Amino acid sequence: MNMIVWGVAGALLGWASFTYLSYSEGRGMVASLIVGAVGGLMGGHLLAPIMGAAATVPDSFSLLALIVALGSAAALLFVGGKIQERFGF
Repeated sequence: MNMIVWGVAGALLGWASFTYLSYSEGRGMVASLIVGAVGGLMGGHLLAPIMGAAATVPDSFSLLALIVALGSAAALLFVGGKIQERFGF
């Protein structure tokens, strides 16, 4: 269940960055959704346990893990935008 929340939160962040911030318009909205979702999943599944932000009880919700997932989604969207600017994909 947490993985769905992290993926949806990252995809929403990708949508918001494309729609409201007009960030990475050349990449397209679908690509921004995918990059945001992948960043959210990576952050929630990989980074949150490393940083000690995982839930103490398995399969329970952790707000700190969600924040880590959103931060990693934002970072991946930023890096993807810089790569696109540099190489013109």
